Amino acid sequence: MKHVLKITVEFGDCDPSGIVFHPNFFSWFDAASLHFFRDSGIPSWRETLLTHGILGTPIVSTRCDFRAPARYGDQIEVHTCVSEWRERRFTQHHQIVKGDTLIAEAFHVRVFAGPHPDDPERIRAVPIPAAFREMCDRKYPPQQQASG
Repeated sequence: MKHVLKITVEFGDCDPSGIVFHPNFFSWFDAASLHFFRDSGIPSWRETLLTHGILGTPIVSTRCDFRAPARYGDQIEVHTCVSEWRERRFTQHHQIVKGDTLIAEAFHVRVFAGPHPDDPERIRAVPIPAAFREMCDRKYPPQQQASG
């Protein structure tokens, strides 16, 4: 099962040729990631900073393949799931679709991050709380995806 975020492509999302400007896909992936966690029951990052020392889930690696254009007015969906969990990182798989057409597909490796104990200007990866993983897995069971 995947989380689905519905989006209407706006005029400002497009480049002069009328297709979505590629950085906007990354904004949608990031929004889908946040909604995935909210819908799984993970508290806001402000709350997790206070309760678990976690300030968010920054991306440490990303890959995206663009397969078809999206245009102004298109109704698209971002389908998101976790394809792999590790102790301090996880991989989210995103697919943007319009109907049956795959528009873009991305894999983002993220970490749960907290403040670095020796330098408040830095962050560091921290172990993923078991309760957070269980909440995500209960709502959206992991799906193994080919990442190559």
